[in-house]
Amino acid sequence: MTQDQTRQAGRALMAGAALSVLLFLMGAAKRSYAVLAIPVFAGLVAAAGMAFWVGYTMATTNWDDPEDFNVEDTPGA
Repeated sequence: MTQDQTRQAGRALMAGAALSVLLFLMGAAKRSYAVLAIPVFAGLVAAAGMAFWVGYTMATTNWDDPEDFNVEDTPGA
């Protein structure tokens, strides 16, 4: 990614963040239930997805057997 592309992506992220705050404030002014329910649901889905990913990684990672590890075999030891 070039410096210009990175700056464009940064500007797009800032615009998206500003737009989401504006939409939230407009919904809050109308006292809309969805303005709170949708972000809370999105946060719940994001947190659950990360928890699932961490759990999956922990459950499927192959660890070295401690008995196979020999300090004398390691480079620099």
